[in-house]
Amino acid sequence: MSASSTITVDDKQIDLPVKTGTIGPHVIDIGKLHAKTGVFTFDPGFTSTASCESKITYIDGDEGVLLYRGYPIEQLAEQGDFLETCYLMLFGELPTPAQKADFDYRVTRHTMVHDQMNRFFQGFRRDAHPMAVMVACVGALSAFYHDSTDISDEKQRMIASLRMIAKMPTLAAMAYKYSIGQPFVYPKNELDYTSNFLRMCFAVPCEEYQVNPIFARALDRIFILHADHEQNASTSTVRLAGSSGANPFACIAAGIACLWGPAHGGANEAALKMLMEIGTPDRVKQYVDKAKDKNDPFRLMGFGHRVYKNYDPRARIMQKTTHEVLGELGIKDDPLLEVAMQLEQIALKDEYFIEKKLYPNIDFYSGITLKAMGFPTDMFTVLFALARTVGWIAQWAEMIEDPSQKIGRPRQLYIGPDKREYVPISQRG
Repeated sequence: MSASSTITVDDKQIDLPVKTGTIGPHVIDIGKLHAKTGVFTFDPGFTSTASCESKITYIDGDEGVLLYRGYPIEQLAEQGDFLETCYLMLFGELPTPAQKADFDYRVTRHTMVHDQMNRFFQGFRRDAHPMAVMVACVGALSAFYHDSTDISDEKQRMIASLRMIAKMPTLAAMAYKYSIGQPFVYPKNELDYTSNFLRMCFAVPCEEYQVNPIFARALDRIFILHADHEQNASTSTVRLAGSSGANPFACIAAGIACLWGPAHGGANEAALKMLMEIGTPDRVKQYVDKAKDKNDPFRLMGFGHRVYKNYDPRARIMQKTTHEVLGELGIKDDPLLEVAMQLEQIALKDEYFIEKKLYPNIDFYSGITLKAMGFPTDMFTVLFALARTVGWIAQWAEMIEDPSQKIGRPRQLYIGPDKREYVPISQRG
C-alpha cells in the first residue's frame, strides 16, 4: 500500500499520510485535513476513526480474535490468573515468577481502604444502585490519597494504579454489603485476589466462610475476559478525561459512569432478564419468532456485537465456565441454562442469525454464571467495572506517556440557526 492517500476537496487535491499498525487495517492520518482544506470529517460514534496509537489490546471482529499485548484471550483465561493479566496490561510482558510474587504482594497490601470511607457509605440510601455508589467512592479516592495524584510523576502514577486495582474489589464488596444491610468484611491478605473478593462479599462475622475454588476460578476468568476491550466507550471516556490532566481516580470514576449505561456494561444484566422472561425451553421458538418480527419490539439480548462479526472468543470460555459453576452447584437441569443452550444452537444454525451475524456474545453466559454464584443483577456491572479497571488504568497510563496526545476536542457539524440579531423582549410578538 502507498505511503499516502489522495483526497479531493473542491477540485483541490491533497495527500494524506497512511499509517500502518503491527496488525489490522491501515489508517489515513487526517490531522492536517482542516488546515489544508478547511473541512472536517463526519463520523458519529467514531466507528471509522482511530483516536490514538496503542500497544495494549487488538480485536479482529471479523475473525473473532482478541489479543492482550499480543496474547490470545483464550490462553490467558485458561492458563493464567487475573493479577498476571493485570501485570501484562501494565508492563507489556508476562511476569517472571519473582515479578509475579512481588506484584501480587504489592496489590494485596493495598486492598484496605481508608477507615473514613466507612462514613462515606453512610451518606447513601440503602437502596442506592451499587454503580452510583462506585462512581462516588472511586472519585472520592482522590480526597484520601493525595500522594498519588500527580500525573507527571511516574512513581505516583504506578502507586495510583496499584491502589485502584487493589481497592476496587474492597469498594465493590462494601457497596454490595451496604445494599443488603450487612457489615463490611475486611480483606484477608492470605487469600488470592478473587477469593478475597468473594469472601468480602459473602462472609459474615458470625461464622467462618470457605471460598469455593470453582467459584473463585470462574470469577477470576470472568475478570480476565473483561479486563480490556480496545477503545470502547468507557475506555475512550477515561482517555478523554485523562487528556485534560485530571487525576487518575477521577478518570476511572468517569469510566465507571460511562460503563453504567445499558448499551455498554449493562448488557449481561439485560441478557439474564431476557432469559428469565423466556422462562422455559418450550417458549424459545415463540421468542425467536418475536425477535424476527420487525413489528415486534422484543429483541434478543446477548447476541451480536458492535465489533465482533464472528463468534465472540470470550463467549466460548464463558460457556465452559458456566457449566463448571452450575455443575458445582448440582444444577444439571437449570431452566435458564437450557433456554440459553437452545438459543445458542438456533443462533448458530438459523439462517436469520447467520445472515445477520448474530452470534452469542460474552453477556449471554456471564449473567447466568454470576446469578448462580449469588450476585444480584444490580451487581453485574460493578463486577464488570472491577475487571475493566486494569484496562482503563493501562490505557490511561499509555495516553499520559504518549508525547503525541493532546486534550480531546472532537469537532461537530453545526445544523442550528444561522447568525441572527437579538430582538428586545418588548418587540417580540
